[in-house]
Amino acid sequence: MTSLNGAALRLTVFIGESDTWHHKPLFTEIVHRAHRAGLAGASVFRGIEGYGASSHIHTTRLLSLSEDLPVAIVIVDAADRIRAFLPQLDELVSEGLAILDEVDVIRYVGRPAGATK
Repeated sequence: MTSLNGAALRLTVFIGESDTWHHKPLFTEIVHRAHRAGLAGASVFRGIEGYGASSHIHTTRLLSLSEDLPVAIVIVDAADRIRAFLPQLDELVSEGLAILDEVDVIRYVGRPAGATK
C-alpha cells in the first residue's frame, strides 16, 4: 500500500459521462491507468448538472434528461507521481478540463490485506 502524508497534489479531471476510450467509459480507463501507475487513489463522481467549454447545460432534471452528465475523476498522490501521470491524460482526454490543486493529506489509511468490511 502506498504511504501518503503531508503535501500532495489533487488532480481533478472533468469530462462527460458519455465520453469513451476504445468503446468503454473514459472515466474507467483513467481510473484503471491511475491504478496501474500505482497512484494512491482515484474516485469518480457523477454530477447532477453542469456545463463546460461548449456552454451546453447537462442536467438530470426530469424535463430535460441528459445522457451526458458531468463526471469528475479525482486522483490524489505525491506531486511527482501526479505530474508523471499527466501525459496519459493528454492521450486520453480530447475534450474536458484537468486541474491541479495543492493539498495536505491528513489521513490515508486502508484496510489490511485480506480484511473485509
